[in-house]
Amino acid sequence: ADRLAYSYYSTYGMDVVVTRASNNYGPYQYPEKLIPLFVTNALEDLPLPLYGDGKNVRDWLFVDDHCSGLDFVGEKGVAGETYNIGGGNERMNIEITNLILKTLNKPDTLIKPIEDRLGHDRRYSVSTAKLQSLGWKPEKDFETGIVETIKWYENNRQWWEPIKSGEYKEYYESMYRDRLEKAS
Repeated sequence: ADRLAYSYYSTYGMDVVVTRASNNYGPYQYPEKLIPLFVTNALEDLPLPLYGDGKNVRDWLFVDDHCSGLDFVGEKGVAGETYNIGGGNERMNIEITNLILKTLNKPDTLIKPIEDRLGHDRRYSVSTAKLQSLGWKPEKDFETGIVETIKWYENNRQWWEPIKSGEYKEYYESMYRDRLEKAS
């Protein structure tokens, strides 16, 4: 998609900028993703299916910071350029998992290591140097954002419980049932 957008810039002079972002987190994130899945599972005392050894590294960006980064690029970005929007918050998945459990006062016995997916990235992160050189940086530090996110899921069960009991349940079982059974 970014190459198609760039082709419109090159061919027609359309004012196009491209952004790439690291992993977002925050309220209202669909519970298939690591943070909302683990928070909601922990709240329900269900297993947290942690891929491999849990040392996969991701950069985390609070959703409001992603929105402000998009707005900033729309205002200050240079046509034809690509900007990475990241949080500068690289964490191993096991660190995220332990932080969730600690915040919710849940036991680490909920962690269930499962077989990693084939081709699963060990680490990915983005350099935000180009965007920072224009004056943008994320405002929410990770520790504050993750606690706010956990509390949001804790206080908004009426939002996520119907999702997890509906067709999402079929998705969850297709992704994790066999892996969790092998891990037991």
